[in-house]
Amino acid sequence: MMESRIRRLATTLMDATTDKEPLVQEQIYNALCYLGESEPEEILHSCDEYLRQHDKLAYPHRVIILKAMETVVRNNIGSLDKSTAKVVIFLASNEMTKSKEVIRDWQQAASSVLVAVGQRFINKVMEEVLTKFQPGILPHYFIVQTFANLSVSNVFGMVPFLNSILGTMLPMLGMAKQDHMKSVFCYALQHFSESIQEYLANLDKAPDPTVRKDTFSNEIFSAYEVLFNSWLQHREAKLRLAVVEAMGPMSHLMPSEKLEEQLPKLIPGILALYKKHAEAFYISKSLCQILEASVNIGSRSLDVQLDALLGTLHPQICAPADPFVPLTVKNHTEVLRCFTVLACSFPDRVLAFLLPKLESSNERTRVGTLLIMRQIINSAPSQMEIKKPFILSSMKLPLQDSNDKVKRAVVQVISAMAHHGYLEQPGGEAMMEYLVRQCALPSEAQPKKQPLDADDLTSDSVQSISVNTLFLLSTTVDRMNNVLWPYLLEFVTPIQFTNALTPLCKSLMYLAMKKQEEGENANLIRYDLNGNLPSPYALTTRLLVVSSQPYAGDCRGAAALRLLHVLQYSVHPALEQLWSKRVPALVEHIEENTEKCLCQKEWEEKLLLLLQETLAAVSDNTWICHFVTEMCRQLNCYNGFPLEKNFLYKCIGTTLGACVSKDLVQKQLQELLETARYHEEAEREGLASCFGICAINHLEETLAKLEDFVRSDVFKKSVGLFSIFKDRSDNEVEKIKSTLILCYGFVAVHAPKELVLSRIEADILKNIFQYFNTKDLTLKLCLIRSICMISQAIHNGGKCGDFVFSRKAELVAQMVEFIKAEPLDAMRTPVRQRAMVTCTYLVVLEPHLSDPDRTELIDTCLASVLALPPDPGPERDGVSSDALHKEILYGDTLSALKDLLKSLLQRNLTPHGLQDMFAHLGPWIKSNKEQERQRAVEISAALLDFYLAKLNVSTVVPFYNLGVLIALFSPRCSDSLASVRQHAVDCVYCLLYIQLCYEGFARDHMDEMVEGLKALKKGLEEPDFTVLFHTCHNIAMVVGKRVPPEQLMSLLLAMFEGLADPDKNCSRAATVMINSLLKERGSVLQEKVPDIMSIIHSKLQEVDEEHIRKAAQQTVYILASQHKSVVVSSLLGSALPFDSHTCAMWRSLAADPTLTSQILEQLLEKVNRDVPYKESKCFLLGSGSERIATPLPLAATCALYEIMSAPESGAAVLGLYAPLFVTLLLRVSCTVGVQLPKSLQSRERRSSSLSPAPRSLHPCSCAVETLKVMLARGGSEAVTKAVGSAGGWDLMASPERHHDGIAVLAGAMARHAGPRLPLIVKNLVPTLSSVFDSQRITTTAFFAELLNSNVVNDLMLLETVMDNMTGRQKDPCLLVRMLALRGLGNISSGSPEKVRKHGAKLLASMVNGMDDKDDPHNLVALEAMSSLSKLLDHLEERDIQSMLLHIAIRIRPFFDSEQPELRQSSIVLFGNLTKFSEEDCEAFFEQILNGLVTLLLHLQDPKPEVVKACKFALRMCGPNMGCEGLCDMFLNHLREDRSLHYGEFMNNVCKHLMQSYPEMLNRLISTNLFYFKSNWVDIRAAAPMFIGFLVLHVDEDHCQQVDLDQLISALNLLLKDPVPAVRMKVAETLGRLVRIL
Repeated sequence: MMESRIRRLATTLMDATTDKEPLVQEQIYNALCYLGESEPEEILHSCDEYLRQHDKLAYPHRVIILKAMETVVRNNIGSLDKSTAKVVIFLASNEMTKSKEVIRDWQQAASSVLVAVGQRFINKVMEEVLTKFQPGILPHYFIVQTFANLSVSNVFGMVPFLNSILGTMLPMLGMAKQDHMKSVFCYALQHFSESIQEYLANLDKAPDPTVRKDTFSNEIFSAYEVLFNSWLQHREAKLRLAVVEAMGPMSHLMPSEKLEEQLPKLIPGILALYKKHAEAFYISKSLCQILEASVNIGSRSLDVQLDALLGTLHPQICAPADPFVPLTVKNHTEVLRCFTVLACSFPDRVLAFLLPKLESSNERTRVGTLLIMRQIINSAPSQMEIKKPFILSSMKLPLQDSNDKVKRAVVQVISAMAHHGYLEQPGGEAMMEYLVRQCALPSEAQPKKQPLDADDLTSDSVQSISVNTLFLLSTTVDRMNNVLWPYLLEFVTPIQFTNALTPLCKSLMYLAMKKQEEGENANLIRYDLNGNLPSPYALTTRLLVVSSQPYAGDCRGAAALRLLHVLQYSVHPALEQLWSKRVPALVEHIEENTEKCLCQKEWEEKLLLLLQETLAAVSDNTWICHFVTEMCRQLNCYNGFPLEKNFLYKCIGTTLGACVSKDLVQKQLQELLETARYHEEAEREGLASCFGICAINHLEETLAKLEDFVRSDVFKKSVGLFSIFKDRSDNEVEKIKSTLILCYGFVAVHAPKELVLSRIEADILKNIFQYFNTKDLTLKLCLIRSICMISQAIHNGGKCGDFVFSRKAELVAQMVEFIKAEPLDAMRTPVRQRAMVTCTYLVVLEPHLSDPDRTELIDTCLASVLALPPDPGPERDGVSSDALHKEILYGDTLSALKDLLKSLLQRNLTPHGLQDMFAHLGPWIKSNKEQERQRAVEISAALLDFYLAKLNVSTVVPFYNLGVLIALFSPRCSDSLASVRQHAVDCVYCLLYIQLCYEGFARDHMDEMVEGLKALKKGLEEPDFTVLFHTCHNIAMVVGKRVPPEQLMSLLLAMFEGLADPDKNCSRAATVMINSLLKERGSVLQEKVPDIMSIIHSKLQEVDEEHIRKAAQQTVYILASQHKSVVVSSLLGSALPFDSHTCAMWRSLAADPTLTSQILEQLLEKVNRDVPYKESKCFLLGSGSERIATPLPLAATCALYEIMSAPESGAAVLGLYAPLFVTLLLRVSCTVGVQLPKSLQSRERRSSSLSPAPRSLHPCSCAVETLKVMLARGGSEAVTKAVGSAGGWDLMASPERHHDGIAVLAGAMARHAGPRLPLIVKNLVPTLSSVFDSQRITTTAFFAELLNSNVVNDLMLLETVMDNMTGRQKDPCLLVRMLALRGLGNISSGSPEKVRKHGAKLLASMVNGMDDKDDPHNLVALEAMSSLSKLLDHLEERDIQSMLLHIAIRIRPFFDSEQPELRQSSIVLFGNLTKFSEEDCEAFFEQILNGLVTLLLHLQDPKPEVVKACKFALRMCGPNMGCEGLCDMFLNHLREDRSLHYGEFMNNVCKHLMQSYPEMLNRLISTNLFYFKSNWVDIRAAAPMFIGFLVLHVDEDHCQQVDLDQLISALNLLLKDPVPAVRMKVAETLGRLVRIL
């Protein structure tokens, strides 16, 4: 019986092989293999029987079965019965040869079965297959291929058969006419030859050790003759390649004399194939084997063939290998092996052939030859040993090659040579120099790679390969140490090797350290043995200078310093201690920073300090003279390296400073002046720095040399001392003058102050003044800079107070002229900035400037900066470097202007001085150009802050101009520019503190009110009207309290003038401040109210401005306090929507709480008196009636909004909180979906086109906004925010989701406004019987959500609200009934402790809800299930027990509902019911078992929320199932946060189910069968998988309970499912059914 079922299963699977889906076919194959693992013999017999019975089954389907058979045989070969093996062999043999035509997939699969069986039953296989291999009859193609594959897979089993097979095969070769037969014979001969070679190589393990090569030699030679003489000439390329592949291995088995005899024909024959085949790998591989065989027999014929071989193989290497075509790379490898074989036998002739090729004009030829050279240098070292000088000399030409590919190949050859001792020979140095030259190539200048360039040996650049090679030779090839050290030092100083410095220094450091380890520290550099080495001075100069740009050239600074550190003893023995301490610290500094964050100036100072300390440590004048001479000699090397050259000048200055010899100093300074390249800015700077640094110790010599320079005729183009300059152009002469002037500046600033002050006017300025009349920008900037440095030198001099600078006014006037000459339309040069910096230093020097000069200076500087046009902002393509440069230049110029004005103010630190300064600044502060105001106020803030900081009041004096200055700045606190507003507050702040100082308060006195101004700045960043009003008001309050009485009127008068300010914001601020000041300081307003009212009324008609609106509010407030009813009625009569003036008037009514309360009550009465809307019939086709809002409640709602939006209305709103809330909540309810009257719709459209963003007049939006503002004003901002963040306000206005919005509001009220609820609930209860459905829905939704909070219990509202909810169960509105159930369910979370008390009532409500008859979409049932789930935790068990089974059975159909919400709720409820199953354990256990399969399958539900519910229900069911393993699995694997590997999980679940409930097998399978028809694909696929895992784990004892026939039939039917994924799972399960057969 079992056998027949296994066969039935196998047959079912084999029937399904006709499935067209590859993945299903693969699963069927796997299932057959699975069955085969269990019952290999049975399955193999079944397959045999099936294939024999289904003779007409198409071959693609037979292939699947044959492949399964092969796998079963391979995996069970050790246990396979001999009789089964015979059956399989016979079937496979027949399948393989059934068709005389070659049908590759089918016959290959059958052949593979035979090869698999042949692993153990070789004799049986051969017995069967040899019957189809008869002498004189051409065999089937796959018979021959099977022999070949058997010879590979079972060498020791097959080789004994090969002699007879070859004997039978040889005559057949002549009979083969078709190409595919010839190819397969070649394939067989190739593999036979390889197997024989393997057999002979392992004779010690072979079954017959007597087998010899000559056993097969004659047969192989006979076959060779056919292949070579006949088939190799065939026109079919594939056949020729097959022949060639065979001949390689065959050549090793041919008789030696025959091979020797054949070589003269064989080798040319093989070589000729290169021309016929594009793909040469197989030819090269075979040729290499033939060459190896020839060498093994000591052939003499090769000698004759050598030229032909070399001539053919060489082009193969020259054709580049494409790395994306693996065979071309393999071909290269094989050809190089051929060259190795030839080079070992014929070294002279191979070299004689190769070396001339290096001179070829063809780039590929040169590259290919170099590759071969590298190969033979590496692989034939003994043969090449005596050829080394010859090979080296032949490399001269490649070393001069400029081609990158050749260069890369040369570098690789040099690397090979280094490993084999070539570079130690004469001529090796040229190789090393070449390598260093390649390291020095600019890395970024390498040509960009073209994509997929097959000619490229590698993607790396020549430079990077060379760098890596140099480092490897230095560090890993020990024999190279003496070659490289100290030879590499020769490359450190020449400028052309600059780019190679980093790798050079690294290699040299490594080599030097190795030498030091060998104890050669003192004799590290032997100058006596190496005359070409650079001197210690040259090395030190070079390494120090390149370190000045530490991150250039792959961080050469660190490498250079490390090398310097290693060479310390060789530079000078006295430096060992100093450099050991200083140099590592410098290297560390480089490594701790990056190129962006390193301060270049600080870094250069560190290096110059090292140089100074070095010179001090050496303390040998001769050494220092040599050193400075070398430095000067290297100067010209750095042309083109401006930064390094500039630093070298500083080094020269430092070294000259340490030089004792005055003559040498003068000589070198003279030389520097003669050789400098004056047209380069960096060089001018460097030369001036050099002179400045030198002057520290040699002031006399420096000034004398500069004096000679001035007196020379250099600037007159005539011959003189500086005759070298005689051919200079005018432009160059200007540059020389610039340098001269700069030198004087640097000398003044660096030289000792006690020496230089006396020389400034006599020697320095005298020579500078003659050049002021210039238009050359460079000269102008140098003049300004030099004067600045001279001023600094005087200022910093110890006795500058005693120094009277007689030419100061003249110099200031000159700077003013320079500033005036600059254009006002743009800032292009730093002339302004530098001239102002210079003036800053000049004005503090004695004597004082005259008033006209001072005025001229201030006005010129202000105009030159403040009048500039605004910054154009970022360019179209982002911020350009030019724009960035201008921005930095502008910032520096503004800072220079501030510093200059501060210097001038410092000279007259009095109220008068301050007034004078602001007389200049005032027009700019009030300018109608934003940029001018912004700059002027920024400067003002800086000046006032400076004044306050420097102020020192000795006697109490009046600050007479306080009022005028405050009136100048305080309106600017609302300027249109944020920066002006911020700076204006700072100005007022400083002015008030200055006033306090003048009143006698201490400098550190902190005034609380004035300090409050600082806090106001934050609000001025992006202010709205309210913030501006508040800020200006606060400023006015502070000013009002702090301004002395006698200055009040001047302040007010100045403020009134501020109303005409061109900036409208400032005009409005002036109004606010005037009102605040009047309110604070007098009753003027009371007396003049009528006048002010009439002025403001007319202003309102003209323009809508802030100060007018404020006045209007004041007026309305006064009127309302006298005639409130009239005011309310007239305002309500205003046209809707209210304009901004009307709104402002409404808001003004919030000023007094008593008045506001009375007005609010009037408005509430008007909202409630009238009906909220009227029904209006629509005339459009198919439309019903629409609801139109009534006007009076709408206007009253808008008015409520405006009043409550005023902050002052808070107290009144608090007093009327509950009536306001309830009225507005019901107003929202009644306006959902309500339209505006037609007349108002058109008016609202008009107003929205006039006003930029008007408040919506839509009835519902209007009501929602009013409710929001009421809550905010009533102290419930938290409610407003909570509802807003949850999207509640939008929901409220949506007809479909209105009740959800109300729930959000109720929840927020419960959390944040609990104490308000009793009155609200009391006011809301009557509306539950309202005639409007909308009001009943709103109130029910509100109450339902209140029950979600414990606050109703705390406030003793629970019973009231709950009774109202149960009373709504018969409401005609379905939504009200649903919300009522939701509310009752919410008691579980709001007041869980009360659930028990009302358990029976609540449970009855839920069950009634589930049985609601008027519930077509099960919405009430869904709510009832949801709510019951929440209540279950808190109900008495006795209350539940009686209804437990009723509920479980009632909800079971919902598990498979089409509605995901019903599936989710019912499954969650089921999970919750399990908590109450203990009393009636067995009955409920039955319910769990009924639902278990459904729950497990719905873990594959398409809806994530249903999957989550199933996880929960299964976790809850786990403890009730009596299986600890299953319970643990559900708890661990079904956590919500954890993803589930469903297949693995179900496998383990089924394992536990079958261990604990094996008797349930049939029931579980039957339930799964029901889901075979599920609409959900994933569940349809999961059901057969479930069954598969169940049968995988069931014990044999319980297998009989399964109705296998029914199951197999059902699976068979499902195997025709349209979805491949389902069919795959069915096939997998069919394979597993073997367990229960």
